[in-house]
Amino acid sequence: MTRRIVMFDTTLRDGEQCPGASLTPTQKLEIAKQLARLGVDVIEGGFPIASPGDREAVKLIAQTIKGPTIAALARSLPADIDAAAAALAPAKKKRIHVFLATSPIHRKYKLRKAQEEIVRQAVWAVTYAKQYARDIEFSPEDASRTEPEFLHQVIEAVIRAGATTVNIPDTVGFAIPDQFGQLIHGIVDHVPNIERAVISVHCHNDLGLSVPNSLAAIHNGAGQVECTVNGIGERAGNASLEEIVMTLKIRHDFYRVTTGIDTTQIAKASRLVSNLTGIIVQPNKAVVGGNAFRHESGIHQDGVLKHAATYEIMRPQDIGLASSQLVLGKLSGRHAFAKRLAALGFRLSPADLNQAFERFKVLADKKKEVFDEDLAAIVEDQLPAEHALYKLAYVHTASGSETVPTATIRLTKEGKTLQDAACGDGPVDACYNTIDRLTGISPELVDYNLHAVTKGKDALGEVVLKLRHQGVEGVGRGASTDVIEASAKAYLNAINKLVSSSTRRSYLKRRESPHP
Repeated sequence: MTRRIVMFDTTLRDGEQCPGASLTPTQKLEIAKQLARLGVDVIEGGFPIASPGDREAVKLIAQTIKGPTIAALARSLPADIDAAAAALAPAKKKRIHVFLATSPIHRKYKLRKAQEEIVRQAVWAVTYAKQYARDIEFSPEDASRTEPEFLHQVIEAVIRAGATTVNIPDTVGFAIPDQFGQLIHGIVDHVPNIERAVISVHCHNDLGLSVPNSLAAIHNGAGQVECTVNGIGERAGNASLEEIVMTLKIRHDFYRVTTGIDTTQIAKASRLVSNLTGIIVQPNKAVVGGNAFRHESGIHQDGVLKHAATYEIMRPQDIGLASSQLVLGKLSGRHAFAKRLAALGFRLSPADLNQAFERFKVLADKKKEVFDEDLAAIVEDQLPAEHALYKLAYVHTASGSETVPTATIRLTKEGKTLQDAACGDGPVDACYNTIDRLTGISPELVDYNLHAVTKGKDALGEVVLKLRHQGVEGVGRGASTDVIEASAKAYLNAINKLVSSSTRRSYLKRRESPHP
């Protein structure tokens, strides 16, 4: 029979302890609603004795949320337990979570209590909390640094007192998976009444091992795991809910357990927690990071296009995303490039595609990522120019506060190279004056517009302008990460339109006539 793991979410309690992650009661309720949609079994709403805001938040969640058990944290002290019980009073399903440190270092320096005193206080706390709720969880704080024999003694005693869940915290992220798994296995083997309680684990990420430790615990008999959305929490954070859930789902062949989580709600929960706490999810974060379903390598892109499972062990739809994303950059291949162009509505001949791909590669060397707007600009800028009379081969400008703006332009025309230079009021004006000299016409600049077609400092600049010459108007556009080059390309693009078809024939006739 497949075991079902209880998912205990502490985003609203331990997660909020992350520096800068303070939440209002209303924000906590909004997250709690999403956690309920996600399907978590237990929502730890807060630490009621800690502040009026926490008391209000737990009470609001207890009044509103249906389905999950609502838990509140308390030290093994009367005032703490009373506060937790009062805040949880409206909940249909409630759990009081009491804790007391058990490790030698905590006993000596923080509590200054002997082992016998720790056992007595733990038993008292569970017994006292039992008057308010049937569901009591006890946590021996810093359990992973507690002597196993003493830990077994405490666990046996609190279960006898009425604890229904015993949580084994790796409070400071000290454990390693093999050791932590053995610790859980030892509890299963050496605590005689352990079958009367659920073994839970609560792992911190100080050494980056919170998820592996949690999984090792599950593999060795733990029935509940405590975690947070996006892994937020005290110091380096807690075990990440989404990583644990998706590992258990994808590697069901190994763990042979299930959860009640609706994984299609994971991405939404991640975004909500990130937005309300202000803590940005790192791009390479497992499962929910921005790069988790993005592929840039040409080999990977080709594989994913042929069969997604070649490079994706889970589907983006499994966590609530629409699809994977092929990131176009300098490592991308022709297959992904052609696929993206087709998705944008561009159907190019093989020759056009080759030319566009080469231009894409040049641009990708300048930019970290090439966006759809970049691709449209590349294709739209390329196609009119392919049959243009004039093509831009080279542009160089010099300008400054003590320098007369000058532009040197090289064009090709029907296989011939034309080059000249001119000055202007600025580098763009100098470019246009030079092009006028090379082409032999001086159109009127009717309109000029420059804007970034993509985001970032390396954004592609697009120039759209309108020229008028002898009653004919031509609109030109050009794009480049260099706005001077984009300006020159747009100007030349418009000139080519002015001299194309009948206009071009008239222009050529005038140019070929002998001078009077």
